[in-house]
Amino acid sequence: MEQQNKRILTLDLIKGISVLGMIIIHTLLVYANVKSQYETAIGSFIVFLGRGTSIFLICMGITFMTSSHQSLKSALKRGVLLVFAGLFMNFMKFMVPVIFNFAPDNFIQKYGWNAPIEQQYVYLVQLGDILQLAGMSLLFVGFIREYVKNKYIMLAIGLFVALISREVSGINLDYPVINYVLDLLFNTDYPAYVYFPVFPWMAFIIIGMFFGKWFQELNYNIQQIFRNMLYVGLLFIAIGAPLVFLYGDYNYNGFYHMGPGGVIYFAGWTLLFLWLINTITTNSKENGFMRVLKYCSKNLTSMYMIQWILISWGKGIFGYRQHEIGYVSVLIVLYIILTFSVQTLLDIIRKKKTLFDFRPLSSNKTVLK
Repeated sequence: MEQQNKRILTLDLIKGISVLGMIIIHTLLVYANVKSQYETAIGSFIVFLGRGTSIFLICMGITFMTSSHQSLKSALKRGVLLVFAGLFMNFMKFMVPVIFNFAPDNFIQKYGWNAPIEQQYVYLVQLGDILQLAGMSLLFVGFIREYVKNKYIMLAIGLFVALISREVSGINLDYPVINYVLDLLFNTDYPAYVYFPVFPWMAFIIIGMFFGKWFQELNYNIQQIFRNMLYVGLLFIAIGAPLVFLYGDYNYNGFYHMGPGGVIYFAGWTLLFLWLINTITTNSKENGFMRVLKYCSKNLTSMYMIQWILISWGKGIFGYRQHEIGYVSVLIVLYIILTFSVQTLLDIIRKKKTLFDFRPLSSNKTVLK
């Protein structure tokens, strides 16, 4: 029974949808020309979908609280692994095409490569994306889950992260390694560009943790927690909307580095969206498409890395930001197929490795794991 295993179907479906969505969004951003991205109905809609990062992060916070792995050690370990996974992904995305000389010229020119080649490599590998955000955030939220037991204090911490985000932005100590960490935390613009700095984006994860804790206190009552999301979401929109639309320079400041009002406003709409999806799927019977989405949810991190690497490598074949929307639509289908194919291949390799993993028993016998 779903309530007994503490999983929420809606969250699995949304995380699964996010896998398909990011393939669509990233393919458009990499291959479509500017006109196709912003002057066509399809392109504009896909760019709009790219603003759904807060949905994934709130879902991450909820599942973080209800996960079977509740130790601080596991959170810290996974946090470090995700940061290094992000660096590895950047190496595969950017360095492999450069090393093997199949990166398109207009992509190289985009960054204005006047610095020595070694500095260019460092810049590309250090670009901050969602994996670095998730990893760095886990190093903080692991302690919150371990030591903060009151859900309202959790929520207060999340709102505090949003509140101070604009004030701490730009902290710089002039030491390269330290500054890279500060860049991931506060967006110092040294030396890499960080799309999702921990401040303010970690606030969405902590807001999700607030609802995860509430879900536990409600004895995993799924319908009640989504009703609560609706009420809190409406409250957040009422608070955030005037801040964003009347004082937008401070409270919004662009999607990637928004201020406190932007966080509250986007969190409100996200909570409404989660309530709506749950309402739609409450009485739905599981079908083939749902099973695909649950598979994507289960393999979210690896599929995220796979699709970005494949899309980045494809620039050497299909070019960079020079195609019309029809051509890009074909590429979207291609990359969905390729991403699932590589993930399936990894599953087969992992299964074979497990099948032939013999381990000694204390009685000097072996067991087929």
